[in-house]
Amino acid sequence: LNLLRGAGLDGLRGMPVERRPLIGLRRSETHALCAELGLDPVIDASNDDLSLRRNRVRHELLPLLDAVAARDVVPVVARQAELLADDAALLDALSEVIDATDAKALRAAPLPLARRAVRSWLRCGSDAEHHPPDAATVERVLAVARGEAAATDVGGGRRVTRSRGRLTIAP
Repeated sequence: LNLLRGAGLDGLRGMPVERRPLIGLRRSETHALCAELGLDPVIDASNDDLSLRRNRVRHELLPLLDAVAARDVVPVVARQAELLADDAALLDALSEVIDATDAKALRAAPLPLARRAVRSWLRCGSDAEHHPPDAATVERVLAVARGEAAATDVGGGRRVTRSRGRLTIAP
C-alpha cells in the first residue's frame, strides 16, 4: 500500500514487529491459533469493504501478483520489508550525526543522509511526529540550506528560514 502512495524506504520497511507481534501471521494462522487456544477471533467487517484501498490490495492485487509470479508473494514482500528495515536503521544511525540546522553540514552530507536528517528534524516537536514530511517539503528545506531559497513553509503553520548558516523553524 505504501508503494502505491509513493513512500520511500521508511514506508516500504513496514510496521515494526515489536509493536504488532501478530503481524507476521497469516489470517488462517491467526484463526488456527485462536481455535487452538479456545478463543473467538474478532471479525472486522470493514476488512471486506472494497471501497477501502487496503482491502483492494489484499483481495485483488495480492492474488493478481501471486498469479503473475506463480507463487505466494506475501513472504517475498515480508522479506523485502525486513531487509529495508535494516537498511533504514543504518541510514538513521548515520544521519543522526548530521546537524540539520547547520546549512554547511547538510550541503556536505550525502543527499540520502541529509534528507533523513532534515526529515527527523522537521518531525521533532511537531504535530507530524508520527508522519514524516513529504519529499517535496524536505527538498525545499534542502534548497534553503543550499541558499537557493530564503525560506520555505513546512506545514503546520511552520516556516524554515536560514540566517548566518543556521536553519530555524518558526511558527
